[in-house]
Amino acid sequence: MKTASLPSLRVEPALREAAEAVLQEGESLSSFVEQSVRAQVERRRQQEAFIARGLASRDRAREHGRYVEAADVLDGLAQRLEKARRKAGST
Repeated sequence: MKTASLPSLRVEPALREAAEAVLQEGESLSSFVEQSVRAQVERRRQQEAFIARGLASRDRAREHGRYVEAADVLDGLAQRLEKARRKAGST
């Protein structure tokens, strides 16, 4: 597969120094930037998918007229959290 280049990036010296300060042993600034871009691309894809699922859920609720009260959702989450805490405490 052919490779492509990202545009050159001009940053303040302090940002470059901060990035260089967190490089792991053997890691280059270029590989750090590449990994950062990959992570951000994945984050944006996940965010788009999350929004799409939320909008689809909203549309289904509108279509069927079935909604769940926020208090009921929070109660259910609280119960799940308590159950997980009890399970973690008994392990």
